[in-house]
Amino acid sequence: MERQYDIPTIMTTCLAVAMSIMYFIMPAATQQIFIVFAAISWFLVAICWLALKSTQYMHRLEGHGHEEKKKLTSHSGSQTLQMTSNQISQAKSELNAELDSLKSSLKNKDEEIENLKSEISNLHTLVEIEKLKVDLANLKTLAAKESAKKKK
Repeated sequence: MERQYDIPTIMTTCLAVAMSIMYFIMPAATQQIFIVFAAISWFLVAICWLALKSTQYMHRLEGHGHEEKKKLTSHSGSQTLQMTSNQISQAKSELNAELDSLKSSLKNKDEEIENLKSEISNLHTLVEIEKLKVDLANLKTLAAKESAKKKK
């Protein structure tokens, strides 16, 4: 197996060695600082070395399981997309119904409601649906506040 060297690991090792040597060379008044510097430097060496080993391990695994991953995703991908599109269309219809019910109670917010309707028609992910549900909840709260003010 070919050895790979990582420049950050080599550089932090050189720094750690230099800090360790400086501890023995410097006067006693500065030794406490160099103990801290050396400890930090060796910690960075350990982190860089672990990152290098992790990267090498992941690259090694990438070559072996690549074909199996392709097969698994090709079989289950179409079913997931179909479920997601059904969920999205259902959420679109629910959001449109809620907007229509809000439209009657909020006369001054027509522009905001139209913006939300255009966002609903452009929905592609469930995250966007959840964001719009939060926006609708905020509009409902605003409508409730306005109706409470009118009743007073």
